[in-house]
Amino acid sequence: MRILVVNAGSTSLKLRVLDDEDRVTAAADLPAPQGQADEAGTARSVEGFGAVDAVGHRIVHGGTEFVGPVLIGADVVARLRALTDLAPLHQPKSLAALDAVNQILPGVPAVACFDTAFHSGMPAAASTYALPLEWRKRWNLRRYGFHGLSHAYASRRAAALLGRRVEDLRVVTCHLGAGASLAAVEGGISVDTTMGFTPLDGLVMATRSGSVDPGLVLWLATHAGTPPLELAATLEHRSGLLGLAGTAAMQTVVEHAQAGEADALLALDVYIHRLRAGIAAMAASMGGLDVLVFTGGVGENAPIVRERAAAGLGFLGLQLDEGRNDQGAGDREIGSQQSPVKTLVVLAREDLEIAREVRMVLAD
Repeated sequence: MRILVVNAGSTSLKLRVLDDEDRVTAAADLPAPQGQADEAGTARSVEGFGAVDAVGHRIVHGGTEFVGPVLIGADVVARLRALTDLAPLHQPKSLAALDAVNQILPGVPAVACFDTAFHSGMPAAASTYALPLEWRKRWNLRRYGFHGLSHAYASRRAAALLGRRVEDLRVVTCHLGAGASLAAVEGGISVDTTMGFTPLDGLVMATRSGSVDPGLVLWLATHAGTPPLELAATLEHRSGLLGLAGTAAMQTVVEHAQAGEADALLALDVYIHRLRAGIAAMAASMGGLDVLVFTGGVGENAPIVRERAAAGLGFLGLQLDEGRNDQGAGDREIGSQQSPVKTLVVLAREDLEIAREVRMVLAD
């Protein structure tokens, strides 16, 4: 089975074709500056890949309705569109890619794979907001969590690298990219995560603020007269590393911090403070920690972020090996041999997780 994986991001459309052995046999990364790639360019790429047997789409939000991958039909598409209000900045990009590829490959079975699904079984204590029941039921207000495809893959891959069963481990997965979130994965199941009702919550990100006191946002709306659209645009696109250091690129932040620039130093300090506290909180939700996993562009390529995060977590039994952390490539262990907690770097491969879910659905 040749599977076309369609991953619509905020600024790009990633297309991958995987064979039966999960080898990438064709690929294209298309620019999508407004969240939607050029239709002609998408068609050229997909048609150039040759025949495929199935398509797997990454869909950001499944709400409370979609808690696992599902075969796409007209009714599913309509239900997905109805969820747009829950993720107005992300869901339209996923649906635009779905529509474009469906027009190119109208007879090929397609499966929707959800970023929220992995977190759908979180305990009520972790998923419930302390809001009135009427609100929670009327608008499905809860912590959904995101990056589930990445967290699911990273936790299973880490267990495989260690020769262990994921069902026997307490794993904290750190998906650190332009968007960033943590997950507490106990026995292969997500029991807590840092993102909430939207992907804006939690850690400091490239342009997203992460957690902010809701009272601060209310103050800006009522006392400063800031319009809701400006609040949303600022928290989503002008905050995070960009707001702190003037650049959204972690590599540039690190370089400027090493040169002694005050804004970059502060940005790195704030980023690490939130990351370290989040890892500890995820471990606390499981009563301990066996494995810490870094994945995503920052998680894979910023040794100083891994080093500084781990430096404050010695009380959990975490200790990195400086040489292994600073050098190497690909999936690997970077912890000290004496450390009771294993620390790994795992390359982000949402495409593999999506392909796995496509096979699972079509095999039923």
